[in-house]
Amino acid sequence: MHAIAPPLRAPRALRLCTPRSAPLHAGADNAGLSSSVAAAMITDPWFYAIAVPAVLLMGLAKSGFLGGFGALATPLLALAVPVPQAAAIMLPLLLVMDATGLQRLWREHDRALIRQLLPAGLAGVVLGTLVFGLLPAATLAGIVGALTLLFLAQQLLLPARADRPPPSRWLGRLAALASGFTSFVAHAGGPPIAAYVLPLRLPPLVFGATMAVFFAAINLAKLPPYAWLGLIDAGSLATSLLLLPLAPLGVWAGAWALRRVDPTWFYRLAYAGMFVTGVELLRASLR
Repeated sequence: MHAIAPPLRAPRALRLCTPRSAPLHAGADNAGLSSSVAAAMITDPWFYAIAVPAVLLMGLAKSGFLGGFGALATPLLALAVPVPQAAAIMLPLLLVMDATGLQRLWREHDRALIRQLLPAGLAGVVLGTLVFGLLPAATLAGIVGALTLLFLAQQLLLPARADRPPPSRWLGRLAALASGFTSFVAHAGGPPIAAYVLPLRLPPLVFGATMAVFFAAINLAKLPPYAWLGLIDAGSLATSLLLLPLAPLGVWAGAWALRRVDPTWFYRLAYAGMFVTGVELLRASLR
């Protein structure tokens, strides 16, 4: 969604548009630093009207509950701010959600599945860093949305049978690669990896825990490239800090529901979330 080009910075059209940002100087005193950060913080009420439900929605998705809906958080924020700025604001919140989810779900994750998928997911982060911005944001949104809807159509036309073998390991690695890539550029890594993991029919708690561990590693790996590319600045950090108390709430609610929801309804909700995500991403690509 953004670009790497010498010198190492995003192209002008995709640089963050931080409202009323003020420069920070190394020699500024604490009061000056505080006023600069406060000036850089987003103050538009419309942004927060969208950001609060988006952060809560992402928290629910991070727990593994309503997982497909998590990819809507960044598109929702993009209704109020540019996509690069939305992604930069979300990343610190995702890291807090990851820590909250790991605390509650770590013991339940499928270790063998993580060992299979995580290397390819990290390779996707590297790929996203290298081609950052070479594809327009609308094109990436359209690709993710189309793949999501194609997977759902396949599930509808060719429903899983008890005698059908599980998806192949190479398909899992390909899905993890796509997930790492789309997670880097838009925090939309859920649909590609879900396309592989959902047909495995894991118990809801194991599914949620495995996704929590996978994306905790992916999001932590995204932090250095985001800083290197200049996406994270005083304005995005100040806005993230203001939203921070909301980050664990959705995760706690989702973890509570995972232990109580019927597996049939869990998968219906997951597929419904993927459908809404696919449609929204396609719609965003056509705007």
